[in-house]
Amino acid sequence: MKTTIDIPEKALREVMRNTGAATKREAVVAAIDEYNRRRRLEQLLKDFGTMKNFMTQEELARSRRDE
Repeated sequence: MKTTIDIPEKALREVMRNTGAATKREAVVAAIDEYNRRRRLEQLLKDFGTMKNFMTQEELARSRRDE
């Protein structure tokens, strides 16, 4: 979708530097993807609480050995 927006040049340069994007479009898409990924993770944490009932790495390894 084509959209015209005014993005502060300094912010866009920083996103390009941080993402390694070669174009402004790549930088904007990367920033949107990262934003959405973080929101999904926040929702996952909210839905699952503190995750105290999940297996530890040691419990998982022991379970795999016992199989």
